[in-house]
Amino acid sequence: MSKPILGFIGVGVMGTGMCRNLARKSGCTVLAADLDMDHVRSLAPDGVVAASIAQIAERASIVFLSLPSIQQVEAVCTGAGGLLAHASALETIVDMSTSDVERTRQLAATLQEKGLALIDAPVARSREAAHNGTLLITVGADAGQFAAVKPHLDCMGSDVLHCGPTGAGQVVKIMNNMVLLNTVHTLAQAFALAEQSGVSKDLLAQALGLGSAASFALQLTGANYLAKDVFPQKMFSAAYALKDLKLALALSSAVGLDNPITALTAQQLQKSIDAGFADSYYPVMYRVIAKAEEPA
Repeated sequence: MSKPILGFIGVGVMGTGMCRNLARKSGCTVLAADLDMDHVRSLAPDGVVAASIAQIAERASIVFLSLPSIQQVEAVCTGAGGLLAHASALETIVDMSTSDVERTRQLAATLQEKGLALIDAPVARSREAAHNGTLLITVGADAGQFAAVKPHLDCMGSDVLHCGPTGAGQVVKIMNNMVLLNTVHTLAQAFALAEQSGVSKDLLAQALGLGSAASFALQLTGANYLAKDVFPQKMFSAAYALKDLKLALALSSAVGLDNPITALTAQQLQKSIDAGFADSYYPVMYRVIAKAEEPA
């Protein structure tokens, strides 16, 4: 049986590594598009072929999306000149973005009416994990759809979980980010309190890692970022983190559950953005917390 032609749209911070791994490991021709086509052309040595969205919809049977939000996903799928307008070979769209749950389900219903399947498969972990092909991928699909795309998702992730029907992958990803961001908010508070109480941040990172407060969040952000007061750009920014928490709060509202902890973290991220740190790595919350708590 011949290999399918695959498409990939959105070759950014995460998408670059994902698209590269898909092309290298799948054995399939991968057509890719991005707003900056230089990003796509840089993957030519890996076998990625630069193409327009129209060309992808005409030639690829499965198309993967790695885009900033549901607004871009909707535009690429159903907007003027989008995938639906040019669908020929196209059968399945796999949204690997972190997207609004209800709008994902609505988009899936719209595409289904036109004979196209939408699978949600958002990714978790870092840019390094995207580069290494060790992402966590949480998938919303029926059993047959999941079986069909899993071999391709395995090219990009080391842990690919079937979470339930359409939208379930987004629910699990949003909860993952909610727990992570709330935890890092608490860590930022702890580092600010420790420093202003005369305890070294490096020492605190070490001690927390040895105690019952140890966590992946601490390991990821503690010694390398919070303790060093270093929050680079071109990582998971405060603006993107706030977007994800707004998705969690929207989901809370939809199911009728209060979520005050997440609301507080969202407020802290907004303060960080207002202070000029929108593009900085989201644990930059620490700087706003520490400044607010400086003694008069």
